[in-house]
Amino acid sequence: MATESSGSVTLRNREIAEALEEIGELLAIEGENPFRVRAYENAARTLRALPQPVAELVERGEDLSRLRGIGEALARKIEELVRSGHLEYLERLERRVGVDARDLLSIPGLGPKRLRTLRDLLGVRTREDLRRACEAGRVRDLPGFGAATERKLCGALAEGLDVTRRWPRAELVPIARSLVEHLSACQGTHHVVVAGSYRRKRDTVGDLDLLVTARKGTAVTERLVNYGEVTETLSRGPTRATVMLAGGLLVDLRVVKEASYGAALAYFTGSRAHQLRLRRMAQERGWKLNEYGLFAGTRKLAGASEASLYKRFDMPVIPPELREDRGEIEAALAGELPHLITPSDLRGDLHVHTNASDGRESLEVMVAAAKALGREYVAITDHTGGLGVAHGLGRERMRAHLDAIEALDQRTEGLRVLKGAEVDIRRDGTLDLDEDLLEELDVVLVSMHSQLRLPREEQTARLLHALSHPRAQILAHPSGRLLGRRPPMALDMERVLDAAADHGVALEINSQPLRLDLDDTWARAARERGIPLVISSDAHGTEQLEGLTLGVDQARRGWVRAEDVLNTRSCRAFLARLR
Repeated sequence: MATESSGSVTLRNREIAEALEEIGELLAIEGENPFRVRAYENAARTLRALPQPVAELVERGEDLSRLRGIGEALARKIEELVRSGHLEYLERLERRVGVDARDLLSIPGLGPKRLRTLRDLLGVRTREDLRRACEAGRVRDLPGFGAATERKLCGALAEGLDVTRRWPRAELVPIARSLVEHLSACQGTHHVVVAGSYRRKRDTVGDLDLLVTARKGTAVTERLVNYGEVTETLSRGPTRATVMLAGGLLVDLRVVKEASYGAALAYFTGSRAHQLRLRRMAQERGWKLNEYGLFAGTRKLAGASEASLYKRFDMPVIPPELREDRGEIEAALAGELPHLITPSDLRGDLHVHTNASDGRESLEVMVAAAKALGREYVAITDHTGGLGVAHGLGRERMRAHLDAIEALDQRTEGLRVLKGAEVDIRRDGTLDLDEDLLEELDVVLVSMHSQLRLPREEQTARLLHALSHPRAQILAHPSGRLLGRRPPMALDMERVLDAAADHGVALEINSQPLRLDLDDTWARAARERGIPLVISSDAHGTEQLEGLTLGVDQARRGWVRAEDVLNTRSCRAFLARLR
């Protein structure tokens, strides 16, 4: 087993295989000989099927070139990767090719040749670059593409399609908590943390990475294997284990010493791109960074805590939600990291339903529950009449409902109850509520629930028309997506953001577990344009009023601060700031 002083990184076979596959992909993008590309693919396939960890073979000094499809040159690369945690050849290739190959090539319909064309002719280097190029209609005119291919790429991007299965993060929260409780009960454990994309609060998660510190000899891996939901044990040793849970969710466990906790937590939290930047920074200073710590030769410089690690790079700890190599390191070095919003910053909830439309509880019950949670104000926003499937309120029912809200507000102490509505946007872009009723509302949410598959231009025009209405105040769940179930609408989001900025319309970050809409990239784009945001529960029952934390997680990934969000203000200041 590798020791801390050796500085080796105990990578899993899957991680080593992924690095070799990435080399093959990058070589293919460069137009390299297909036989050379295939050599890396074959080697990766061999490692994925290998029953024992490659790292252990390297540790014992075994000759990897004896493995099928692995020659001497490839064996040396694998040994370098295992011993140092990085591969200089791969890093040179990544810099030379200059695209996020792993991510882009996971998109159906996009291969190395097409990606090379996109890079060379349109400067596409990331998924976001491709999204913008498709939405601008610039892809169809490229050689080998066409309008049909552009539409397919737009659809794949909108649906977030890739080759890996992912779960909405909210679905995994109870599983993660249960696993942490289960392992924490093992005598001798100290820290038990879920790392990976789960800790970075991504809206979807591919697997769960568990990190544990424990006394030597603590039977942590045995306790994981005996967890009640485990259906298959894929690997198991004294400091690591991989199991599959019912439903197909993979769980990886690593056990490290307390002295390496911070370095391991940073390493296994990722993202890969963020960690690669830190490793390069270490190399530039003559250091080595891996899961055991930060080393100058054999001398350990840091690693017991994340704070000690980042301090060595002259940075504060970067919040896990920002660790995506999207400018967070530059901001940290310049002392310009945003002070991210927290759940305690929110003072009101602006999107709440009752049984007057499609909610499950009465107006009185929902208001009492909001007050019990410490909210200072709540907007009751039931659906308008055009949304029949949600038992929307026609004119007479809406009139009576608003009277009931006003009466409840007058007799409720310590909480403002605001008259609102979630006003449906018709296909022609007009709002589904009479003007006199719109004028009476304190909070006007506008949203789309039908005809979500309209062509991009028509859908965008529909939404722009709605945003131009003088009483449109907040655009609810802007893209209409449902994670894993329904893709976002085809929209020119750049024009939508421009319209929201021009008309003073706030954009909602919806906290419903399958919505989390806006996504993090568009939330950040809105914030950078100065567009006000709100974070709302869209609660249809009392238990969902507590879900605002999920929306805050999404906002934090978008670099959102408390001052960017309208419902962090007092009720009076909030109402004054609405359009």
